[in-house]
Amino acid sequence: TMDEGCSRAVRETFCELYEKGLIYKGSRIINWCPHCLTALSDAEVEYTDKPGHLWYIRYPLADGSGDIVIATTRPETMFGDTGVAVNPEDENFKHLIGKTCILPIMNREIPIVGDDYCEIGFGTGAVKMTPAHDPNDFEVGLRHNLEVIRCISDDGTMNENAGKYQGMDRYACRKAVVADLEADGYLVKTEPYSHNVGTCYRCHNDVEPLISAQWFVKMAPLAKEAIRVVEDGTIKFVPERFTKTYINWMENVHDWCISRQLWWGHQIPAWYCDECGHINVSREDPTKCEKCGCTHLTREEDVLDTWFSSALWPFSTLGWPDTDAPDLKYWYPTSVMVTGYDIIFFWVARMIFSGMEQMKKEPFKTVFIHGLVRDDKGRKMSKSLGNGIDPLEMAENYGADALRFNLITGNSPGNDMRFFVEKCEAMRNFANKIWNASRFVMMNLSIDKVQLPENLELEDKWVLSKLNTLIREVTDNLESYELGVASAKIYDFIWDTYCDWYIELTKTRLNGEDAAAKLAAENVLCYVLLRILELLHPFMPFITEEIWQALPHEGKYLISAKWPEYQDALHFPEAENAMEAVKDAISAIRARRAEMNVPPSRKAQVIIVTAQPDNYRLGAHFITRMAYASELTVMTEAPADLTGMVTVATHDATVYMPMAELVDIAKELERIAAERKKAEENLHRIEAKLANESFTSRAPESVVNAEREKAEKTRALIAKLDESAAAMKL
Repeated sequence: TMDEGCSRAVRETFCELYEKGLIYKGSRIINWCPHCLTALSDAEVEYTDKPGHLWYIRYPLADGSGDIVIATTRPETMFGDTGVAVNPEDENFKHLIGKTCILPIMNREIPIVGDDYCEIGFGTGAVKMTPAHDPNDFEVGLRHNLEVIRCISDDGTMNENAGKYQGMDRYACRKAVVADLEADGYLVKTEPYSHNVGTCYRCHNDVEPLISAQWFVKMAPLAKEAIRVVEDGTIKFVPERFTKTYINWMENVHDWCISRQLWWGHQIPAWYCDECGHINVSREDPTKCEKCGCTHLTREEDVLDTWFSSALWPFSTLGWPDTDAPDLKYWYPTSVMVTGYDIIFFWVARMIFSGMEQMKKEPFKTVFIHGLVRDDKGRKMSKSLGNGIDPLEMAENYGADALRFNLITGNSPGNDMRFFVEKCEAMRNFANKIWNASRFVMMNLSIDKVQLPENLELEDKWVLSKLNTLIREVTDNLESYELGVASAKIYDFIWDTYCDWYIELTKTRLNGEDAAAKLAAENVLCYVLLRILELLHPFMPFITEEIWQALPHEGKYLISAKWPEYQDALHFPEAENAMEAVKDAISAIRARRAEMNVPPSRKAQVIIVTAQPDNYRLGAHFITRMAYASELTVMTEAPADLTGMVTVATHDATVYMPMAELVDIAKELERIAAERKKAEENLHRIEAKLANESFTSRAPESVVNAEREKAEKTRALIAKLDESAAAMKL
């Protein structure tokens, strides 16, 4: 931020805007933090709904004809009251416009004015005007030439205009004033009232609106172009819903207060003449006043809002204000700005209007908005809660790749995500899975150049076709900024399609005597792995680069390798259909055998009945080997005698297996009965605990819910055991 290049850009921008009349110094209502002792821009104020009160106070009419009752949430500011406003259409008050009333406690006479700002029906309809401490009152005051009296100091204490309350904290003063108003008979009533209170984004103390001489950027002229380039699609927001957020803010933006009373930052390039008071704004430190020639000048002590320099980032980092800088000519504008939704106003909006004003061109084409990373309970991470996650610690424990993949998988643009440490562990396991799969490929590799064979087996066509689809979908997802969707698809393909299935399917060829078949398997294994690494590299750059370097490849680095492209020649829909049918059959048979506790060593006859027999015949050798079949028969009609058969259904077939070949039925029924008895006893204990009112009323809700969950799981287990027993008795 404070580098020489950035400082030069900041100074040039300030001077240009000042010369155009877009920067000025003036006394206006600003947001002031009494704790940080500095001004804040509107975007730096966070609003929190807080419970408070609405105090109804009687202001006597100066002519003694009665009084006017006002309602306020801030009675401590009444010392700065210089008028009372009513709506000119309000029948209750229009006859009072032009009269005066007496300010309680201070006994000062103030005018009653008519202004459309006042809302008929809110409170009493009469509003006290404190131009020095409320932005709306300030505007009303300008329209009616009301006096501006400031009664609160920079540190949040009452000043000399507060009379006997001088030196009191603003909130202590509030209590004292209310008590005195009640004692003197001016307090009519008090009502509870919840309202938005502005707080400082740094320290979270309540912000005080007050009149102050500060430096401002005139926003109306700058906002016009910044709105146009978003409305006409020159700049796009992703997700698109943030376009409305941006436009709404820009259409209602106020002048930007850019001066800060801090010790660090870019000092405002302005000098005050000690003789004539003229403000000298200059790119170089002046030696004399440009107006009167006096050599005694005093530098402005205030510094600029840090977002002033940040707004110039897209071009100040590329050499501007040197318009011939090579980097500026080549890289400006950039394509995508990635940032969080919480700084759209702080940063994005300001970069856009700064780029349009200084460069006459948009700073980027797309604004990609991401959400916040929250803790596992959905809370914002903060020092006060102690729930922050150290990314360096996570990277040290689980690896940078695992951390990166955790943060992107399942995440969607513009939405917050919860951070679970357990997910980092799962992604480390994923990295290990890739590493081990790659080691397997390398151990079986005899080639130094990858070339797909002309004659491909069913499983080769299947995996290549699935990969081809993956390449197309991931590319589409990345181009539409669906990073979480893309990463999830890559994860599923690697873990399931490649590791759990294709590698297993190739083992027969890799361990067989057919050299040509082995070579074909090697080439396809390596080809698919290389493409996987290319797709995964943006998400997990370290492990993918390491593996890629150990495989036969073209080029020096994976990071500069060509992105994989969809190829029509590698689209095999028939092979995909056949292999998916085979996979479903194998998975269904394995699941059924697992339910019945049948060991892999015990093989059984398998009969598949389907309207698509060719699919299963093509993959018959896989079903025989991987579903532990002693014999496989593929039919289009079910066998006549189904006595003692176990039935399993897939999406386009029914699988039959003789029960007697799978288990000792009597022994298995005995085992199921014993397990069911144990589960029933456990369920009775849980239900008794839940029926005990002493337990459910005194135990923590989480403990009670955990017991209810145990009961549901136990009931489900009993139902499953009953189902298994019924199937064996057929």
